[in-house]
Amino acid sequence: MTLNRKTAPDVAKSGPALATDHLTKRFGARIAFSDVSFEVGHGEVFGFLGPNGAGKTTTMRTLGTLLTPTSGSATVAGLPLTPGNEVEIRRRIAVMPEAPGLYLRLTVAENLECFAGLYEAPDPGERISRALQAVKLTDRAGDPCGSLSKGLRQRVALARALLSDPQVLFLDEPTSGLDPVAARDVHELIDDLRQRGVTIFLSTHRLEEAERLCDRVAILNTTLRTIGRPDELRERLFAKTLTVRTLAPLADPDRLFGGLPAVNGWRPDGPGGYVVTVDDPAVAAPAVTRALVQAGADVLSIGSSQHSLEDVYLELVNQDAELEANHP
Repeated sequence: MTLNRKTAPDVAKSGPALATDHLTKRFGARIAFSDVSFEVGHGEVFGFLGPNGAGKTTTMRTLGTLLTPTSGSATVAGLPLTPGNEVEIRRRIAVMPEAPGLYLRLTVAENLECFAGLYEAPDPGERISRALQAVKLTDRAGDPCGSLSKGLRQRVALARALLSDPQVLFLDEPTSGLDPVAARDVHELIDDLRQRGVTIFLSTHRLEEAERLCDRVAILNTTLRTIGRPDELRERLFAKTLTVRTLAPLADPDRLFGGLPAVNGWRPDGPGGYVVTVDDPAVAAPAVTRALVQAGADVLSIGSSQHSLEDVYLELVNQDAELEANHP
C-alpha cells in the first residue's frame, strides 16, 4: 500500500472518527432507524450488520451527508453533521456503494480521471497512480471497465474511493457477489487501509467477513441491538460450555459432572455426547477430563464450545422475530 496520508487535511484526532447520539431517520410514518448511538475510533474497522430493511444503508447515507437525519446528532471525521459542514465532511470521507457505478466504456484510468476532477483533487495524476498501485491495477489502467470482471470493477471502485485520501471510508457490501479469491483481495486491501490509519465503516451480510476484519461490530434492526468485539458479544449472549464426546453413554452423568469445579450443569447432546455448562473452561476442562478417566470412560473428544458471530447475529434476529410475533 503506497497511499500518502500527507495530502489529507491536518485534523486533530482527539475525539472519535465517527459518533452518533440518538440518531433517527424517518420517511413519513416509516422509521428507517431509530435512537442509534455509537462511537468509532480512528483507524478502527467497524462492522455494521443487520437483516435487509434494518436501516444499515440509510444510516450510511445519512453519515455520508446524502440524507438529513430526522433527529439526534452525529460527528463525522471530526465535524458535527450539520448542513453547514456537509461540503467539508465530504472532503474527508469516501463512500463505496455496493454497485460500483463506473463508466463501462471508459478505461480504468479515464474513470479515475473523471472522478478526480469531480473531487477537485490536487495532483490528480499522482493520486491516480497511488490509488491504482494500492489496489494492484496499475497494469490494467488502459483497459475499459466493461471488459473487467466484477472483482476487478470492485477494485476500481475502491481506487476511486481512495482518490481523496479519506479519513473515513464507508464500504457498503464491498464483496457482494465476489468469488472467494476476489473477496480475499478486498479483505487484504481493507487490512492495508487499517494499517494506514483509515477508519472503515463496513456494512456486510458476510458474517465471517465481519468476524475476520472488524475490531468491533454493531447489529442493527431499526434500533441498535448490540455493539462490541465479536468475542465480547459471544460471552454476553451465550453461556460458557464444554462439549464432551464419549464412545459409549455414561452410566451416571449426574454423579460424574455434579460437584466438579466450575461446572454448573449438563445436558445430553446425542448418544455419548454432553454439553457441560461451566464458569471457566480453563478450570472445568481438566476436572471433567480427570473425572471421565477415573470413571473408565472412553473419551473421544472434549473441548470448549465456540460460538461464531453468525450465532450471535441469528440469536438477536430470532429474538426480534419472536418479539414481533408476540406483539404484532
